[in-house]
Amino acid sequence: MTHAIKRACDACHRRKVRCDGSTPCRNCSAAHLACTYNAIPQKKGPKGSRAKVISELRETQRQTSLAVRVQNRMSGIPCAAVNTNLNPTPGLLSMDFAKTCLSFFFDNLYAQHPILDRNVLETQMAQMEQNRDSYCLMTSLCAFIMLQPGMTMPPGDTQNLDMVPGATIVASHLLLEECLRVRKGTDYHDSVNLNVLATNFFIYGYYYGMEMHDKAWYYLREATTMAYMVGMNKEEHYSHFERAESVRRRRLYWLLFVTERAYAIQRHHPLTLQATIHPSSVNDDPSDPLYPDMNNFFLLCNLFRPIDDTFLATWRHGCRHLDAQQVTGLSKHLLERVNSFVQEPNFVVVQQWLKNTVWQLNNGNSEDAMSFQYPVNTSRDLLAALANQFPSQGIDLIGSGLIPKLFETCVHLTEVLPTLPQQRSPYALGPRQWLSHLLSIVEAIQNGDCRFVLVLLSKVTEILPRIVNPMLQNAPENTQFKLADDIFDGFGNAGMAQMPIDDYNQSLPMDDYEPANAMVLRPSMETDFMSVVHSPWSQSHETWPSHSEPRGFS
Repeated sequence: MTHAIKRACDACHRRKVRCDGSTPCRNCSAAHLACTYNAIPQKKGPKGSRAKVISELRETQRQTSLAVRVQNRMSGIPCAAVNTNLNPTPGLLSMDFAKTCLSFFFDNLYAQHPILDRNVLETQMAQMEQNRDSYCLMTSLCAFIMLQPGMTMPPGDTQNLDMVPGATIVASHLLLEECLRVRKGTDYHDSVNLNVLATNFFIYGYYYGMEMHDKAWYYLREATTMAYMVGMNKEEHYSHFERAESVRRRRLYWLLFVTERAYAIQRHHPLTLQATIHPSSVNDDPSDPLYPDMNNFFLLCNLFRPIDDTFLATWRHGCRHLDAQQVTGLSKHLLERVNSFVQEPNFVVVQQWLKNTVWQLNNGNSEDAMSFQYPVNTSRDLLAALANQFPSQGIDLIGSGLIPKLFETCVHLTEVLPTLPQQRSPYALGPRQWLSHLLSIVEAIQNGDCRFVLVLLSKVTEILPRIVNPMLQNAPENTQFKLADDIFDGFGNAGMAQMPIDDYNQSLPMDDYEPANAMVLRPSMETDFMSVVHSPWSQSHETWPSHSEPRGFS
């Protein structure tokens, strides 16, 4: 048998006195009040401050989620007040999103940046908000990953931001802001570890991808300085760690070594690290399931080993510091490092780019490999490699750094073409056809970015006057017009008028060929590197040195 639950009338409820539940009740009759039961009963449960705290927490976490912050930033809505205590923002970097970025890194970028241990990261990720080094590493890694082609917004995004252009860039920027803010609360310079150095590398990769090269260089230089401070340039440093961490520290040292040299060539920066430890090699960690895919990383380390301060001094100031024997040795080293292996197109292009760099240092060397036929041979080899090794399906090369290096090869070939005689057969393949094919590749993969083609055309307009030559470039095949070997014309060169020697030796230094609107036409650098050094290998320069500065590499 059920009993009706007594209910207080409205007046007694408001006065907080006991009501007998009758109509009218005794209290209302005594006080001469209207006795009503109109108020709607409220649900039982926590009331007052406890309920408000729970609601406020839920709303705060919703407002601090990455998707909501991206939406607010793109809509111009001010975000919530910045966390002034330098602690991680709750809910900004969710576990699901961190796992997605981690999977993307190990599936697509680990072979180029083999510096992290997946098992260790997954363990640290569970407690990352309690460990600032781990949190900064994950936020910087996610910021870097969000700039990669093919990466999407976090799972469970209710804002449909995948359909909004630029959402991933805004998300990347917010994550980097979070990383830098939380990092201010740590003395990471006093406790340099693998997480700290990797965080610096990913911050560098972010700024590299955003083409903010001064900041990118700052964080790269900071990483190389910290690596030097803790003794990573000495073999005994690696004996203090377990094998897995020791291997990844060594790989990180060589990744910084290669990246620093690429920037030094491209932007005339100084070096910090030297090749004072054994390089990473295949099978350095048999427990690493992905090491068979890292052959190109190990080859890249060997490619950049000869690049030292002497080489860079020559690159910046001319051939006063490097003799012909050294140039020839560098050329042979670059050739030997590659011929015995099958490489990906990106690696082949980096190798050809370095060979072109060495060729520009040649100053009258008589060896065939370093003659004016050299850019012609390089373009031929490069075109063959690209044709044979590019996949047949669609290729996503935007931001990979291949376009600037192809562009560089086109420029070198354009400079040499005026010095070469015309082909006798109109159907024979030669340097002009190779240049045409390379240019068509640049046009096909530039994705609407015309800067490379425009700069190349400006170089062509500079070269065109040299092509207008009233003298024959080839002796006639008709024996009727064949001249004796000892007959000289007024030029003193057997009828073959040649350009002045100053016009021949354009490689040291090459003429500055920036167009008038160079701020608009300068190509972007990429690299990864970063595909390879992309950091990030990552992936535009504000200055072009007179050496026809090589562009970024991936």
